[in-house]
Amino acid sequence: MSALDLTSRDLAAAVRRGDITPAAIVAETLARAAERNPAINAICHMNPDFEAEADRVTQRLSAGENLPLAGVPMLIKDNIWVKGLRVSQGSRLFADHIAPEDAESVRRLRNAGAMILGIATCSEFGCKGATNSPHHGITRNPIDLTLGPGGSSGGSVAAVAAGIVPLALGTDAGGSSRRPPAHTGLCGMKPTYDLIPYGPSFPEPVWGISVICPIARNMGDIALAMEVMAGVHATAPDTLSIAASPDFGTGQVVEPDVARNFSEAMQAIGQAGITVQSAQIDWGGIKGHDILPLQFTGLANAYGHVWRDTPDIFDPMIAKQIETGLSLTGVDVAAAHQTSYRMRSVLRGALDRYGIIATPTTPCPAWPAELSAPETIAGQPAGPRDHAAFTPQVNHAGVPALSLPCGVDGNGLPLGLQLIAPAGQDGALIGAAQLLESLLKDIA
Repeated sequence: MSALDLTSRDLAAAVRRGDITPAAIVAETLARAAERNPAINAICHMNPDFEAEADRVTQRLSAGENLPLAGVPMLIKDNIWVKGLRVSQGSRLFADHIAPEDAESVRRLRNAGAMILGIATCSEFGCKGATNSPHHGITRNPIDLTLGPGGSSGGSVAAVAAGIVPLALGTDAGGSSRRPPAHTGLCGMKPTYDLIPYGPSFPEPVWGISVICPIARNMGDIALAMEVMAGVHATAPDTLSIAASPDFGTGQVVEPDVARNFSEAMQAIGQAGITVQSAQIDWGGIKGHDILPLQFTGLANAYGHVWRDTPDIFDPMIAKQIETGLSLTGVDVAAAHQTSYRMRSVLRGALDRYGIIATPTTPCPAWPAELSAPETIAGQPAGPRDHAAFTPQVNHAGVPALSLPCGVDGNGLPLGLQLIAPAGQDGALIGAAQLLESLLKDIA
């Protein structure tokens, strides 16, 4: 078995024992990136200091340091600062931006012995549910190169799914590190808001909802990353109850295979002796698109002046969002803030009643890479955010959630199960997910 096929925890343990050197891992990682990245376009900037990072890890181990991520190669999403590297938010506007310092999450990973291979592609400003942009082009899904991995953390998930690195960082302001893992057979976790410091970083289009997220092949590596970045440890549940919601109370149609998959997952969990009940969630007429004015006006505030002079510099979809944001009124923004608050109240109330809530991560599998969203879901015309119907509520509530691999559809495409927990219950959520992970392996 290749070292890169080990879990991050096992790889770091092998390095600490001296079974493999950081330099050997660097050589193997560079070879895999050269072989596999051209087909998927997951890495937009390589770290020229990567080999030197191996030397530093070796020196620190020789000095007796205990490094939980010793020699683990990682990629960082293109909107998270990595000191000295080109970080552009997927935008031609920031094509020459060099990060002046590490984001706190990156600093903590490096302190734990992680080695940064480079920067992973994302959609422009992280504001599109697919990973394609005029700046970096199209990122493709390793499961099927005709499809995309979703977005906006598509580069991070594509690289992990392709086996280039075992662990990566993404961000999540509406599901960007849960939906892409669901489309690629990975695990992705959105922590409680502000549990992991977000910056130093670029200005966010919508303050108060975006978080730093680990992406990995298994929950053990998610747990390790959360230990390092947040000091959170998984707690095994004494008893576990899951509240199931096939459409999260939204009325969103889902592909028949997604509905079947979710039902089978709940049956498997129940047959394992875990209590499964039905979750009744009443959003009071709230629709997912009701909060979009916050993103549109946030982009307009940050980049509207540039759009007026050079609209062609932006991804056309982002340019449209900026243009829309400039046309909205203060009343529109106030209404969107009220909707955000109501989302928070409804979901937190439901979590107080039920504990952990389960939904499909997405209502559909991955779609063609050239498209920003699927054209249909369950045979019905799909809106631009229908594929994201079950995730942004979590961000506005500030609570933790994650996506677990949950079998495949009839075409062999990966599907995901989303688990949502009350605020601050990240360790309990990870523990529950680790328990369920093995139960879901046999879902068709």
